[in-house]
Amino acid sequence: MTLVLGLGQLVAFASSFYLLGVLGDPIAADLALPPTFVFSLMSVAMVVTPLVAGPYGRWMDAHGGKGVLLLSNLIFAAGLGVLALAQGGLTITLAILVIGLGMAIGMYGTPFAILVSLYGEAARRPITGVALLGGLGSTIGWPLTLHFEQTIGWRGACVAWAGAHLALMPLAALAVPKVEGRAAGEAHAGAGDPVVWDRRMVQMAVLFACSWFVSTSMSSHLPRLLAAFGLTPAKAAAIAGLTGLASVTVRFAEFTVLRRFRPLIATRAATLMHPLGAMGLFALGERGAPLMALGHGAGSGMLTVAKGVLPLSLYGPANYAYRSARLSRPAQIVQIGGPALYALALAESPRAALVLSAGLCLVMFAMTFGLQTHSKPQKEHAAA
Repeated sequence: MTLVLGLGQLVAFASSFYLLGVLGDPIAADLALPPTFVFSLMSVAMVVTPLVAGPYGRWMDAHGGKGVLLLSNLIFAAGLGVLALAQGGLTITLAILVIGLGMAIGMYGTPFAILVSLYGEAARRPITGVALLGGLGSTIGWPLTLHFEQTIGWRGACVAWAGAHLALMPLAALAVPKVEGRAAGEAHAGAGDPVVWDRRMVQMAVLFACSWFVSTSMSSHLPRLLAAFGLTPAKAAAIAGLTGLASVTVRFAEFTVLRRFRPLIATRAATLMHPLGAMGLFALGERGAPLMALGHGAGSGMLTVAKGVLPLSLYGPANYAYRSARLSRPAQIVQIGGPALYALALAESPRAALVLSAGLCLVMFAMTFGLQTHSKPQKEHAAA
């Protein structure tokens, strides 16, 4: 089942978050649209997530996540189908909004919630396995999308990814058991209690918001940042590609070795990876570029796992999906404007931009203190 869920995440990321990185220019050229307009549509897609995250989180806590996961495949396929038929800016925007809805209900939060509903507090290892495979979305997705585009055109590439989503549906229907959550009789202690913003929730929300700001900013600007320290654009792009390798490697380490450590310790270490890479870049200039890419990739990879595991370790399985959705909302809002804000900082001063991202990681490091894992299910009250 972990393999099927992980494969689903690989296809979801490759056919949405990383899709326009390959198809943006061909789409713009074919439809005579400004490339900046096409690329900006990914920010439009991200607007959908904070609007629907809370209600679908509540739904999964009450009814389970299998139906949501299968629905997301249909929505992804529909959005990609509309994109394949697009004739102008209006239909492309509509298609991206539909794909954005698929992203909102079909990415990490849903498979993580399914695993928690099945395994409870033992879900850390399967969550890591899903994140490990999902991390290959760029490594495999970019070249595969390029192959599709070169052989069957950008419209054919969209149809191919839509077909992949439809092909995944019977696999997921067979491999993922149906778990009803609260509707099955309060499977987890405290499942009916309210989710309130206590101090630990606020700290985690700040941690994840800073993490997503840095992650989305680096995904858009890391090659430009490295080039500002003396690398040629081609070399900067090649070295920036090390982030994917580092991310997948550290998730594999988490899956095999690091799972012996408490999630809070792994999270705290992850927040320091980007600043350590920044120190290498500051100290060594262009020779420190690989350290920057590897440090950022390692930290980002570990924090993706932490996003699924840390709330579970602190609060237990009760209300996991809804709690995760509430924790994610500030991060989802921040990531919409993150790349644009970081672009302004980078244009002003590459060193100041690097200080900004490293400084936010140190804020994340500070947010890991004062968090304690629970020893038994804790009840929350509205007065908290």
